[in-house]
Amino acid sequence: MLIQAVDFQAEADALHGLLTTLKEADWERPTLFKQWTVNDVIQHLHDGDLMAAASVAGRDIYAARRAEIQARRVDGRSRLEETRERMGDLTGKRLLDRWFDQVVALTAQLSAMPPDTRLAWAGPDMGVRMFTTARQMETWAHGQAIYDLMGVRRDPTDRLRSVAEIGVRTYGWTFANRQSPVPGPAPYVRLTAPSGAVWEWNGPSPDNAVTGDALAFCQVVTQVRNVADTDLVVTGEPARIWMSLAQCFAGPPENPPAPGTRVMARPIGS
Repeated sequence: MLIQAVDFQAEADALHGLLTTLKEADWERPTLFKQWTVNDVIQHLHDGDLMAAASVAGRDIYAARRAEIQARRVDGRSRLEETRERMGDLTGKRLLDRWFDQVVALTAQLSAMPPDTRLAWAGPDMGVRMFTTARQMETWAHGQAIYDLMGVRRDPTDRLRSVAEIGVRTYGWTFANRQSPVPGPAPYVRLTAPSGAVWEWNGPSPDNAVTGDALAFCQVVTQVRNVADTDLVVTGEPARIWMSLAQCFAGPPENPPAPGTRVMARPIGS
């Protein structure tokens, strides 16, 4: 199986394990991610996986599905509202089963594709490896809101290597997406992996760098945490501007959360 698909499936397996412990009422609890409920988060992930499957099926199929959904987002209706309406009563345990079955099917489809395949998406087209990593990244990042809500600390793994990779690669995208000039050359990135390994990107630079914990870097580029809530060392103006806006996911520009606003809840009974 494609190694990126293995990581994507493992990420979904971990989130599935947490979701199976939730009580029915937990699915309607709001998270600190835009006050989305757990149902909202998993509906969003499921919708993204269905869109990914449409892209795998062909550009025309993907374009038609995207156009159909965009046409429903009229009269000021938000993406969240439209998704809730379209998903209807697909919530809770039924949603969990449907989402997970779709992930399993999607990882198999992606693994069967020639490695040089290009796939359409909301942003630029992506090769199948990076496309698969993007689904892992979305699953990991959105899942954090549920871990935070439930007060559960998940142990980071070296699967974060793929999330960090897409974070580094989207340095330019962060600014192009905002129609802003790139503030300078891509910073040197040096991260310590959960295993203790050192991951590096770009040439060493004493005055333009991001260094520190890989988990923290992944949290910032996915906008799970504000950089001020991490111990990352950010040196130089290009690196500083990037970390204040970093966005490694497709779609319109999103601002990172304000400092201290996305945190883990205290475990019940603590």
